Amino acid sequence: MTAREPSIPLSNPGEPAAMTSFSRRRFGFLLSCLCALVLTSGVAHGDLLKSVAAFSGPMDALLARAAAPRYSNEVWVLVDDQEASLSLYRGDTLLERFEPISLGRGGAEPQRLRGSRETPLGEFRVSRFNFESKFHTFIGLDYPTPLHARMALQSGVFSEQQYDDYFAYYRRHGQPPQSTVLGGYIGIHGVGVADPDIHRRFHWTDGCVAVTDAQIETLSSMIDIGTRVVIR
Repeated sequence: MTAREPSIPLSNPGEPAAMTSFSRRRFGFLLSCLCALVLTSGVAHGDLLKSVAAFSGPMDALLARAAAPRYSNEVWVLVDDQEASLSLYRGDTLLERFEPISLGRGGAEPQRLRGSRETPLGEFRVSRFNFESKFHTFIGLDYPTPLHARMALQSGVFSEQQYDDYFAYYRRHGQPPQSTVLGGYIGIHGVGVADPDIHRRFHWTDGCVAVTDAQIETLSSMIDIGTRVVIR
């Protein structure tokens, strides 16, 4: 099965040799804000950020419930931004733990905008596998979810028409659209053609979750379409 891959830079020659853990999580934040400003015309940037923050409550409530198994033998994945880790569980039993992992250069946020290089927080399902990805293996997630769409409407990122179009597309294709202002093509992938040293030291993706090639092989062998993935 093939899937369109995200566009992710391999490295940045201007990056320093070392970064603090804080800058690792939030590297590129100023660039992210600039991208968001450009891509959300019609809404003042300061007002947009205030609106997004005001509607982060639903995501907080979802994540509080989601980071636990749905049933005793459920195989599920937990990605933790603060710990830069990916954990694979069966029920409450830890099967695998990968760290450090790499997330988006813009950090991880409840409301992601196209071009922000942020990893979206939330509860997702595995929707596709691409074993011929330039990043070794790409495991696609069903982002943006209906909750992300509703938050976008409430914060003014989506118009009523865009919100309706989102659900019309979802009903027609059985998956969310990938070309809205919220962006798309979010998933978990390996390093592939990217720089392993950059991966070890920095958050470097455009919003995906990156692990090593060996780790993505292990993960893809243990999960399937529909596996629940929580990013918090």
